[in-house]
Amino acid sequence: MQAFILVSGAGFLAGAMNALAGGGSFVSLPAMIAAGLPPVQANASSTVALFPGGVVSAWAYRDGLGPVGSVSIRKMLVTTLVGGFVGAALLLSTSSRTFSFVLPWLLLCASFTLAFGRRLGETLRRRWHIGAVAVLSIQFALGVYGGYFGGAVGIMMMAVWGLLDARDLKSLNAPRTLLVSAANSVAVLTFAAAQAVRWPETIAMLLAAIVGGYSGAQLGRRAPPQWIRAGTLIVSAGITVAFFVKTYGPMLSHR
Repeated sequence: MQAFILVSGAGFLAGAMNALAGGGSFVSLPAMIAAGLPPVQANASSTVALFPGGVVSAWAYRDGLGPVGSVSIRKMLVTTLVGGFVGAALLLSTSSRTFSFVLPWLLLCASFTLAFGRRLGETLRRRWHIGAVAVLSIQFALGVYGGYFGGAVGIMMMAVWGLLDARDLKSLNAPRTLLVSAANSVAVLTFAAAQAVRWPETIAMLLAAIVGGYSGAQLGRRAPPQWIRAGTLIVSAGITVAFFVKTYGPMLSHR
C-alpha cells in the first residue's frame, strides 16, 4: 500500500512538473525505484505512466504543427520514431547494474539542459547555422535518447532546431510536443511488448499524473514563471546529487 501511495504522489507531482516546466521524470523514475522496481523496469514503467500526458499536450498543440526550417514534419517524425525504437531496444538490452551506473550521468545531462538549454540554444543560434541533413542526424540521436531515457529531450530538440529555424522558439512547441510523444510512443509499445512494465504501479502513477497535469496547468496560469523554474531546478539538482551519492558514494568510501 505504501508503494502505491508513493508512486501516486510522485505521479501527481511529475504530471504537474511536466505541465509547468518539464522534468517530471526526475520524480517518477526515483519513485518507481523506491517502490522496489529494478532500475530498467522502473524507467520503462515511468515512461509509460507519463506518456498519456504528453499525448494530450501534443493534441492540444496540433494546430501549430508545421515544418522545422526546411525539414518537413513527416521526415522529422519518421526519424524520431526510428530513433525512439533504437533507444528503447538499447534500454531493454542494458542490465540494471549498468543502467544504475549510468543513470546519475543521464540525470546530470538532463539537469544541465533544464538549467541552460534554452540559453545555450539562443547563443548557438547567433553564431552557427546548420542544414537539414545535420538536423535529421541529430534528431535521430535525440530520438534514441528519448527512447532510452528522455529527460529534458524536448528542450534539447528546441536548442538544435534553433540553429536551423529563425522562428520564435514558442512557435516550435507544437512539433516539440509531437516528436517527444513520438519517441515515447515507440518506447511504450516496445516496453509493453517486452513485458518490461510493472502495470499496477504504472497505472496508479498514470492516473495520478493526469490529475497532476491538469492541476499543474491551472497553477501555471497563476504562479510566477521564475518560481516554477526555480522549483524545477531545485528538485532536479537535488535528485541528481542524491543519485550520485547513492551510486558512487560507497565506491569512494572504500578507497
